Amino acid sequence: MKVFITGDLPGNAVDLLLKNKIEVVVFDKDRALTKEEFVKYAKDADGVISLLRDKIDSEIIDSMPNCKVIANYAVGFNNIDVAYAKKKKIVVVNTPDVLTDSTADIAMSLVLACARRIPEGEKIVRNKKFKGWGPKLLLGYELRNKNFGILGAGRIGAATALRAKAFGCNILYYSNHQNLKLEKATGAIKMPLKTLIKNSDVISIHLPLTAKTNNLLNEGILKLLKPSAILINTARGEVVDEKVLIQMLKEKKIFSAGFDVYQNEPNINPELFKLDNVVLLPHIGSATVEARTEMADLSAKNVIAVLSGKKAITPVN
Repeated sequence: MKVFITGDLPGNAVDLLLKNKIEVVVFDKDRALTKEEFVKYAKDADGVISLLRDKIDSEIIDSMPNCKVIANYAVGFNNIDVAYAKKKKIVVVNTPDVLTDSTADIAMSLVLACARRIPEGEKIVRNKKFKGWGPKLLLGYELRNKNFGILGAGRIGAATALRAKAFGCNILYYSNHQNLKLEKATGAIKMPLKTLIKNSDVISIHLPLTAKTNNLLNEGILKLLKPSAILINTARGEVVDEKVLIQMLKEKKIFSAGFDVYQNEPNINPELFKLDNVVLLPHIGSATVEARTEMADLSAKNVIAVLSGKKAITPVN
């Protein structure tokens, strides 16, 4: 058996595979594979551990006749043609649960950074422009008693809501399914998207990217935001119409926005760099030693299970 890993992973994933007598090939360059490179390295692989940046379409799937499992080193799997993989009898797996807390922490970090204008303050200090305390210096917003809107009340959305509740927020949520556990823990109220957007002071996006959620926050929805609203996205950039959001930020039609993901990632719209009322992170939602190590281990264990003829631990399809 042979497994191709499309990037150098932390933890013991490679050792776990080797202990199970699986040959491992790792693409260890610090960049994304080209399509040609992917086909070259994976053509005879029985399994693949892929990164979110790898676009695994039908052409790539067809180039791997031996492949039985694709383990995506992420919770999201919009980078893989899952339906076509299923047609080819390839199991696709992901890494849920293990990065819930790390991503929820980043979401709240962005909320606080936006609400209290932390990047602007640091820039003033670093540029030696701090002239002393002033009554109107960098006025932001408290979270206490604010309406905190969660878009997508799955694992990460619910974990973010619990954190927001600890700051004294009122929890609102939009989801395809009612989350009774979240409602009991936080008093959260489920409501339609437009109602949530109109009533929220903070909106945190935790939706998967699907055909239904692509551009869900379009111009018509974004125009419903309060002028004092803060919008946070740690899910997928394509959920938001980024050009419309940027224009609203320019015109101060919302207070601030925090990004960990982008519409054309890693190619960030240069207009964002000109704005002071944004916080920009390089997609580090799960970037903790604990989460990234557990993600690697779970990916390896999924591959071992499938190649051993057992059921996948966290199958997508």
